[in-house]
Amino acid sequence: MNQEPRGPEASRLRQRKFAVLRRFSIPDNLLPGSLSLSHTRCGKPRCRCADGPGHPVWSLTFMLHGQKHVERIPAAWADQVRQRVEAGREFQDAVREVFRINAQLLALSKKQARAKHSSQRSSSR
Repeated sequence: MNQEPRGPEASRLRQRKFAVLRRFSIPDNLLPGSLSLSHTRCGKPRCRCADGPGHPVWSLTFMLHGQKHVERIPAAWADQVRQRVEAGREFQDAVREVFRINAQLLALSKKQARAKHSSQRSSSR
């Protein structure tokens, strides 16, 4: 790719790309995956969970080296972990958006190069 694409569409895409990039530096405390609340029974016959909904358990589920991992999270940490997971998801969405914009810019550049090449051919005949 020798030249950046030009025109209003390319300009709009580049502006959007840089707006997304300005929103994020690479934070060091993001978490991947999802946080979920489930309920388990402890198995003690006289425990309140035997007849009720069970004991609440928070879990962070994420992929590492292609394998699914589940970490139990203390209830006191749940809000902080949720914020870090949400921030991680926002960061991933922003990176995906930059990838999409880069692909659109590449396609636009190719289209413009083809049009320029074809116009040069027809004017030289």
